[in-house]
Amino acid sequence: MDLKNTVLGIELGSTRIKAVLIDQTHTPIASGSHDWENHLENGVWTYSLKEVRTGLQECYAELAADVQKKFGIPLTTVGAIGVSGMMHGYLPFDKDGQQLAAFRTWRNTSTGPAASELTDLFGFNIPQRWSIAHLYQAILNNEDHLPRLSVLTTLAGYIHWKMSGKSVMGIGEASGMFPIDSAKLDYDQEMADKFDAQTAQKGYDWKLRDVLPHVLTAGQEAGHLTEEGAKFLDPTGTLQPGIPLAPPEGDAGTGMAATNSVRVHTGNVSAGTSDFAMIVVDKPLGVHREIDMVTTPAGQPVAMVHCNNCTSDINAWVNLFSEFAEAIGADGDKNKLYPLLFKKALEGNPDCGGLLSYNYFSGEGVTDLDAGCPVFVRTPDSRFTLANFMRTHLLSALATLKIGLDILTEQEKVQIEKLYGHGGFFKTPGVGQRMLSAAVGAPVSVMETAGEGGPYGMALLGAYLLWKSSDETLEDYLENKVFANAESSDLMADSSDITGFADFLAGYRQALPVERAAIETILE
Repeated sequence: MDLKNTVLGIELGSTRIKAVLIDQTHTPIASGSHDWENHLENGVWTYSLKEVRTGLQECYAELAADVQKKFGIPLTTVGAIGVSGMMHGYLPFDKDGQQLAAFRTWRNTSTGPAASELTDLFGFNIPQRWSIAHLYQAILNNEDHLPRLSVLTTLAGYIHWKMSGKSVMGIGEASGMFPIDSAKLDYDQEMADKFDAQTAQKGYDWKLRDVLPHVLTAGQEAGHLTEEGAKFLDPTGTLQPGIPLAPPEGDAGTGMAATNSVRVHTGNVSAGTSDFAMIVVDKPLGVHREIDMVTTPAGQPVAMVHCNNCTSDINAWVNLFSEFAEAIGADGDKNKLYPLLFKKALEGNPDCGGLLSYNYFSGEGVTDLDAGCPVFVRTPDSRFTLANFMRTHLLSALATLKIGLDILTEQEKVQIEKLYGHGGFFKTPGVGQRMLSAAVGAPVSVMETAGEGGPYGMALLGAYLLWKSSDETLEDYLENKVFANAESSDLMADSSDITGFADFLAGYRQALPVERAAIETILE
């Protein structure tokens, strides 16, 4: 095995760090992972940078052990490396690389005033989780670290910086920091000038572009692994420096790559701790608070519906069922419980039989909630069965996404002909796929590699850097070299599923004040 004919993709997701090694046929041949979880500290959803480094190293060590076990060789090098992470958030550093404030993840919903002001200033929707919203909110709050700000980046940008010494970023990830001009494949200069003018009276000795990472598109070289960077990833010293690095991307961009959804009129849904839909568009859209305009890794404009909450509440209930199973002496293996319970949902009433669930562990921008409190509610005459209970939670995981997608399809007349699904929600064959199809009223395709998700997509972006021909676009590379013979399953929900989801959503919308009341009476 020639290690230089492999590519390593790493993604730091909300609950798991995963690494995937692919060969020249774009087939995953080894993997490693590390479970972790964010925590609420002083009102901020965060991870410490020590956790980032430790988790990354443990994930890589597991990958290296997998390579040693399967191929009998140490993992000394690869052809290219790419790293991705949760998009958005706030990671500020001074000129010496010292962290200035706790990492504020995408999950935080504390930037409402900043997001609103910037949306008005730019005439462009700025979501609360975007890096520029966090920066401007810090300015509004007069946070004392701002005069020392030298580098503002995201989780993927930080790790790439540690690996290469370069503060650069893939354009898809950059589009979650600050609006992008897709014609120039760079930050929107007019908006950057407006921001600098708006903050000039603060007297900082930096301007916005001074602190943002340099923007790169897919296929451009983003530096090489330094000696320090190799030890950051592999403290044993086995991994050697000098490996080319792909531009770091966000989980949205890697999801698009992993599902061959980078061409205009294609789309995908990533569903895990959070869920989001990405539809590549060919026309300008109006300004909607529920719709983010980001880009593909090649810079094409994308309409994005992002929801902070998806499977966390499902995970909590599965944990409870696992605990109950163990208490009665049964097998509480969650790897068996997930598919069992997901399949049970298929037996439920299409409208869930009068049950409702709100899966809000944190705030949700689409439904204008700044905090979250999971709620399950039913009427006295509801059909309270296990099948309806599970179906309720699966539909709840997609309900907020559906609200956002309806704006695209009904108000902006965006056509959704087919979606690709990936992420943990789709691991049980045919279940999450059918629920999503019922939500959008269109076929949903799940590829064989859907379970690999983001790290596989990041590996493909590394492969594009390494193996593309001189004039080959990312769209053509993926379609002709990666997915030409890919196996996938296509599923279209039947009319009763579609009608049932619509009925469920009508009740969900009507009862949203229940969720708001829970937040106001329990959390506040």
